[in-house]
Amino acid sequence: MIIGQAPGITEREALRPFNAGSGTRLFQWLNRANFEEAEFRAKQYMTSITKCYPGKASNGQGDRVPTRKEQMLCRPYLEAEIDLVNPLIIIPVGRLAINLFYSASLKLREIIGTEKQAGKRWVVPLPHPSGASRWHQISENRERINHAIALIRVHRQQLGL
Repeated sequence: MIIGQAPGITEREALRPFNAGSGTRLFQWLNRANFEEAEFRAKQYMTSITKCYPGKASNGQGDRVPTRKEQMLCRPYLEAEIDLVNPLIIIPVGRLAINLFYSASLKLREIIGTEKQAGKRWVVPLPHPSGASRWHQISENRERINHAIALIRVHRQQLGL
């Protein structure tokens, strides 16, 4: 299961998660964990913290981050999805999704490339693959992403996914 932040404008129009440029990068990463995009979309579950497009950011650059209230309004739906799908691996993508499983006080560099077990599930976070983000373009952060991808690949093999 992938958990993202919120649908973007192209996702809202296409009714397909991670549909735009960030989806291209995300599926490049997942491909390195031996997931083909079409197969992943057909067999794996993708959701987000909030279920509606939050609108444009006030500065006109990108999408607005869902408010805390919006996140809390959608939280029961997300929890129900997790219970219903019962995934063996959860891949939170981006800071908001990562904060569901890791302390907000931790920096991305302390989180990406790690894993944690939540009951019988493995949680392996990835940064948001947005082109607006510079985080994943830094060499040492790319190494963290490579390690996270390797963890996903190992868990996928061990769990027979």
